Amino acid sequence: MAITALLIALLPASIVWTSSDANKYRKLVWVSVFLTFDLIVFGAFTRLTDSGLGCPDWPGCYGAANPFLAHEQIVAAESLMPTGPVTVFKAWIEMIHRYLAMTIGILIVAMMAQSWYQWIRTRRVEYAPWLPTFLFFFVCLQGAFGAWTVTLKLQPVIVTTHLLLGLGLLAILAWYGGRQNQLIAPVRSVVSASPPAMRNIRILALVSGLLLLVQLALGGWTSTNYATLACTDFPLCGGKLIPDMDFEHGFTLWRELGKTAAGHYLPFSALTAIHWTHRNVGLIVALAAGYTAWRAWDHQALHKTARNIVMTLCVQIATGIATIFLSFPLTIAVLHNAGAALLVLLLTVLNYKAKYQHDLAKKAASSASHPPASTVRH
Repeated sequence: MAITALLIALLPASIVWTSSDANKYRKLVWVSVFLTFDLIVFGAFTRLTDSGLGCPDWPGCYGAANPFLAHEQIVAAESLMPTGPVTVFKAWIEMIHRYLAMTIGILIVAMMAQSWYQWIRTRRVEYAPWLPTFLFFFVCLQGAFGAWTVTLKLQPVIVTTHLLLGLGLLAILAWYGGRQNQLIAPVRSVVSASPPAMRNIRILALVSGLLLLVQLALGGWTSTNYATLACTDFPLCGGKLIPDMDFEHGFTLWRELGKTAAGHYLPFSALTAIHWTHRNVGLIVALAAGYTAWRAWDHQALHKTARNIVMTLCVQIATGIATIFLSFPLTIAVLHNAGAALLVLLLTVLNYKAKYQHDLAKKAASSASHPPASTVRH
C-alpha cells in the first residue's frame, strides 16, 4: 500500500518540480489543496455509490494491496450477494479513494519536512513549520476516522466526522495557501474601506463560515443516514410545511446505520427530521453567505471571491432541489457535494482576504494619523 501511494504521489510531485512557479513550496501547498478538493468529491462519489465497504477491511483489500490481488475473494463475495457492498467495481472505487488519501498524506509529510528544513536554514517566515506540523497530525486523525468508517461499518457519526475532517483539511490548506501567496507576493495597496468597514466584512465572513460548518454537518448526517429522499417535494415536505418528525431518534449520534440507539429500525419520521433540518438550515446559510458576498462585492480585493460565492450558492441551491425532484441522480448528488466543498474553499479564501485587508487598512490608518518624524514640519 505504501509503495503504491508513493508511486501515485510521484505524479503531483513531478507537477510541483517541473512547475514554472519560482517558489516550489507554494506550488506544493496549492497542489495539495487541489487534490484534497478532488478527494472530497471522490469521497462523495464513494459514499453515494455505496462503495464505502467495497473492501471490508483496512488499509488493504482482503489483506492485499490492491483489488487485483484480492480478485478471488471479491468475486466470491459478489457471487454471494450481487447487489451487496462488495463488488469488483465498488472495491476499485474504495481503493482509489484510499490511494488518493494516502497520496495527500505523503504530500503533507513532504510539506512538513521541507518547512522544517528551510526554517532551520533560513528562519524565513513563509517556512514557519508550525502549521504544516499541525496538518500532519490532522491528516493522521483523518486517516484514523477513515479506518473506523470501514471497521465500524459506516456508522453515521463516524462517516460524518470523517467528512467534516476532510473539509476542515481543505479549509486549513486553503488558508495556508493564501498566507503563502501574501508572504511571497504581498498586496501593496489598501482597498477603499475603513478598518471598521473591513472588520464588519470579516465578522460576516466568519459567521457565514460557522453557519456553513453546521450545514455541512447536517448535510453529512443526511447523506450518511440516507435521508436525501425523505422529502420528495419542495418547498413542502410530504405536502406539509412542518411534517411529522422524530428529532430524538433522528439526531441520536451514537447508533448503527439505519437503527435507533436501542437497535430498532429507524422510523421514517426520523429521516424526515434530518432532511427537513438540513433543508431549512441551508436557507439560512444561503442568506448569510449571500449577504456577506454582497457586502464584499464592491471591494476590489474581495470582489472576485464574492462573485464566485454567489455563483456557487446559486448552483448549490439548484443541485439540491434537482436532487429531490429527479430522485437522487448520482451526477447531480456528486455535484451538490462538490458545491459544498467549493463553498468551504471560497469562504476560507474570503475570510483570509478580509483579515489581510483589515490588517492593511489598520496599518494605513495608523500611518496617516502618525506620520514619520522626518515629514513633520517644525
